[in-house]
Amino acid sequence: MRDITKVRNIGISAHIDSGKTTLTERILFYTQRIHAIHEVRGKDGVGAKMDSMELERERGITICSAATYCDWKDHAVNIIDTPGHVDFTIEVERALRVLDGAVLILCSVGGVQSQSITVNRQMTRYRVPRVAFINKCDRTGANPDRVIKQIREKLGLNAVPIQVPMGLEGDMQGLIDLVQMKAVYFDGENGDKIRIEEIPAQYKEECDIKREEMLDAVSMFSDELMEAVLEGTPTEEMIMAAIRTGTLSMEFTPVMMGTAYKNKGVQLLLDAVVSYLPCPTDVDNFALDLDHEEAEVKVSNVSSDPLLALAFKLEDGRYGQLTYVRTYQGTLKKGDSIVNVRTGKKAKVGRLVRMHSDDMEEIDEAGAGDIVALFGIDCASGDTFTSGSDYNFSMTSMHVPAPVISLSITPIDNKAQDNMSKALNRFTKEDPTFKTYVDQETLETIISGMGELHLDVYVERMKREYKAEVTVGAPQVAYRETITQRAEFNYTHKKQTGGSGQFGRVAGFIEPMEEGEYEFVDQIVGGSVPREYIPSCDKGFQKCLDKGALVGAHVTGVRCAINDGASHAVDSSDIAFQLAAQGGFKEAYMKAKPVIMEPIMKVAVEGPTEFQGSIMGSLNQRRGMIIGTNEEDAYTVIEAEVPLSEMFGYSTDLRSLTQGKAEFTMEFATYRQVPKSVAEELIAKALKNKKQ
Repeated sequence: MRDITKVRNIGISAHIDSGKTTLTERILFYTQRIHAIHEVRGKDGVGAKMDSMELERERGITICSAATYCDWKDHAVNIIDTPGHVDFTIEVERALRVLDGAVLILCSVGGVQSQSITVNRQMTRYRVPRVAFINKCDRTGANPDRVIKQIREKLGLNAVPIQVPMGLEGDMQGLIDLVQMKAVYFDGENGDKIRIEEIPAQYKEECDIKREEMLDAVSMFSDELMEAVLEGTPTEEMIMAAIRTGTLSMEFTPVMMGTAYKNKGVQLLLDAVVSYLPCPTDVDNFALDLDHEEAEVKVSNVSSDPLLALAFKLEDGRYGQLTYVRTYQGTLKKGDSIVNVRTGKKAKVGRLVRMHSDDMEEIDEAGAGDIVALFGIDCASGDTFTSGSDYNFSMTSMHVPAPVISLSITPIDNKAQDNMSKALNRFTKEDPTFKTYVDQETLETIISGMGELHLDVYVERMKREYKAEVTVGAPQVAYRETITQRAEFNYTHKKQTGGSGQFGRVAGFIEPMEEGEYEFVDQIVGGSVPREYIPSCDKGFQKCLDKGALVGAHVTGVRCAINDGASHAVDSSDIAFQLAAQGGFKEAYMKAKPVIMEPIMKVAVEGPTEFQGSIMGSLNQRRGMIIGTNEEDAYTVIEAEVPLSEMFGYSTDLRSLTQGKAEFTMEFATYRQVPKSVAEELIAKALKNKKQ
């Protein structure tokens, strides 16, 4: 069993084209996981190890997080490539959930870009300690000092360099380590021969100044180091311990630099990963006790305790479903029985493997804090496994964000129909934010997700992986309806058409709720509605929530209460009271002044300052509300809140407005009431569709 303090579970995150895959390729080479370096777009046509999906290479984004592991200086390092785009929010959340630390890569020329801000915000939300790596120092225009300034200002991190580059752009010779005060050269064809020398005279003064700055910043985390600095006797161990303390508390971010493409600085980054990033016991992880209203309980990280493991990713592989799990406590052994907490089903661990991108290695057991994969276990992404049904804990809350956008898809022929069903079956299982259903009125298959790109990727994967050719309808926004005031109802359902009849009367009220989607309140006294029919009323109300009377959208934020009613000894039944409750809801709904709500997105547009006016104009035209602008050098970032329905096709418009020089990111913010004019249009459109 491995020593848990020598395990690192890390993620590598960055904006597009910052050299993330190139860096991972070097990490795998230096840790001897691979024996030759292949470039992302190399002439040998092999491609980098972590680029396993064609679509990812084409779009330059990570769609499926890949996992691999390596050993470095007696430490086991599990590496997960996290998707950076917010449309894959559930993947990001679950990937970040299983990480203990991260490497944030930045380009020495491009600096902090809008996607870096998003990635950093997510890491902060999940309290993931990080080290920064400024890559591409060999490129023309490289300026690490400017990037460090941006990390401080834009990301709000206490970023301090612990290295100084010896030359930049084409002249980069190596790096100076400010902790050891030594110059490090990377010799050999692949930079694998490390040579440590004294600092060249021309860098001595600069290094003394930078080291003093570093010691000033890092001594805040260690009294021992502070005293040693005052006495002029700080040791390497003291400095490293203080950097580690600061990094774990997330109040200090050590900055390293180099160029992965030219094989410089990667080994020092790996040293930093094992020295400064946390091991599983350094991070507090919590499980939810399902027997005690999801109370948080800290996981023990002890391999002899009952098992707690989280399935964070599913993949349909060559040998069936492959499930990636992170064990938080206990031991996962081949042949053991484990229980899926969500379904209560028992399963036997048949094959246990350690993943290395798309290759795998069979293992017999995995201890606490490890990341491994299981074969042949039926589960969904986000499920928790325990060692027995009496151990009722979950690693994540069951809450999944509701989709905000939908599309209709139609297969072109019968063969495509079968393939489409297979694809949808798999995708909905892998990704809980991707939903599918058949619209009962139009009989079209509808897919719903978190954004245009999210659905676009799944449609493309259907075509490529399942040969399911489909035609896609226009995207539809997931509107919602809610009520704004209390309204009463008193409804009698009566039907007498031969045989036994139906009778049920319910009276009560519906009213808006501040928080939550739906609540049923039973205020019946004296048995005017028999107890056995109370759940029928609840069921009846819930059926009404699926489609509101205004535009047929889902109804939320409604409390339904019943306080009176009547029944018949012979004719009352479950169905009679369900129908009575539905009638009561319909009677009160329009009196409760319903309104339509729409999803509002938080949009950040980044582009050259000369286009600031045009960008702001384009957002205003789309009913956007500008909430802030930030200018730096020749670039400006505009933040706004814009309704999702107005954002379709924005990327094309933005490109033509700014000659392709601006880009934007968008994430869901909230639901808000639509303006009256828009509501009227939506109601008229819904009526027209109904008539057709």
